[in-house]
Amino acid sequence: MKSPITTIGFDADDTLWHNENLFEDHHNKYCQLLSEYHDAETVEKVLYETEMRNLELFGYGIKGFTLSCIETAIHLTQGEIKSEEIQRIIDHCRHMISHPVELFDDVEEVLRNLSSKFQLILITKGDLRDQERKIAKSGLAAYFDHAEVVSEKTAESYARVLERTRVPVKQFVMIGNSLKSDILPVLNLGGHGIHIPYRITWEHERVDSTPHEHDNFYQIESISQLPDLIDVIAIDSII
Repeated sequence: MKSPITTIGFDADDTLWHNENLFEDHHNKYCQLLSEYHDAETVEKVLYETEMRNLELFGYGIKGFTLSCIETAIHLTQGEIKSEEIQRIIDHCRHMISHPVELFDDVEEVLRNLSSKFQLILITKGDLRDQERKIAKSGLAAYFDHAEVVSEKTAESYARVLERTRVPVKQFVMIGNSLKSDILPVLNLGGHGIHIPYRITWEHERVDSTPHEHDNFYQIESISQLPDLIDVIAIDSII
């Protein structure tokens, strides 16, 4: 039996505002910093391996990323990296944390539109303090009925959020740029997922295929297309 859509969930980073472009910029500077020791491909490969090894302990976010950058630099230089070079890594990462929140075009207009018709929930993962800072600086907090910062986005974590907010999963639509974190877990629970790809996808967030055949899966090019699609999904959910 179909259920009417009542609640829309939004990812934050690279869905409402730019984020991965800051990491891209840092990676370029980081590889340049270590260029006298190793080529960029080696630096990127070892850094990613270090990040994955540290992920369970440090979690997602710039602070954990900074520690992985320093550890990788020490390893790749066999301890010869200079203190001023480590300071440059820290300064680069501090700049990422303090960088202004840059919203995508039309985000506020879309949230204003949808918040008048649906309950909106913000569901993001990462460092709690950094995510709370970005939410506050974005100016978007007032459009959301509820906000959650989770350590990992799994079917179980989404189920807990929906249970706390008393939202039946069949009445829930999740919007995000990551198929792995934002879309697939919700589809597996029985909800709806709308994918808005970002131009950069972190390797850890990549999946082998897109679930185009799934009845509850949708994909659009920009958030400006979201209200019209939500109207279609809302109508289909009650017919």
